Amino acid sequence: MLAGFYTAASGILVQQRNINVIGNNMTNSQTVGYRSQRVMQSTFEHNFLTKYEDGKYKYIGEGDPATLVDEVETNFNASSLEDTDSPFDMAVAGEGYFNIRGENRQYMTRNGIFNIDEEGYLVLDGVGRGMGESGDLLIGGSDFTITKEGYVFDANNQYLDKLLITRVAEGSELKKYPNGMFSTDRANIVDDSDIYQKTLERSNVDMNQEYTRLIEAQRNLQACATALSTVDAMNAKAATLSSIA
Repeated sequence: MLAGFYTAASGILVQQRNINVIGNNMTNSQTVGYRSQRVMQSTFEHNFLTKYEDGKYKYIGEGDPATLVDEVETNFNASSLEDTDSPFDMAVAGEGYFNIRGENRQYMTRNGIFNIDEEGYLVLDGVGRGMGESGDLLIGGSDFTITKEGYVFDANNQYLDKLLITRVAEGSELKKYPNGMFSTDRANIVDDSDIYQKTLERSNVDMNQEYTRLIEAQRNLQACATALSTVDAMNAKAATLSSIA
């Protein structure tokens, strides 16, 4: 009976996490450059009763079919671009991320809703200063131009810097933060992506898929809750019969 408890309870926990992730995707469906996420499920049998050796998993025993969240994967597929009227709006077409120097770390993001601070630096509000390859990008005002290659020129057509566009280096760790922010311990500069000014990249959240997955997760959660109640009732009945005997 305990195995039944673990199976049903683990299913409830996984589906609750799934619903939370789906809800976060739906909340950020209008967040510029946001990348949708998906819960990847595994089982205790796979995690606890196999071992990884010589490049492959080896089976070492049987276990309960209880599930757990293996990881939350991010969908990095590009989304559509939308024209705007603001010279501070930018989008990356192709591989790569804008770089933002935050208070405690350097972030990578596809969110290109930039602004200008009181000192004339390019900023992503609430996060930090936008970066060029030479450091924090000083643009001075709203009359500036960014070429397709990412070169930045002021109102007098004087070269200022080149936008720092990077990708995660192979084998390095990627950390996720709210609102489409990422950080990594090692990144490589990207030179072959196109930069568009007065343009923003939409979120890649597909609301039709999210609604479908939400309904499925809610039904699975309800099924697990029903199963847990059934197991509890069976245990109670077994305890009663045992006391009578």
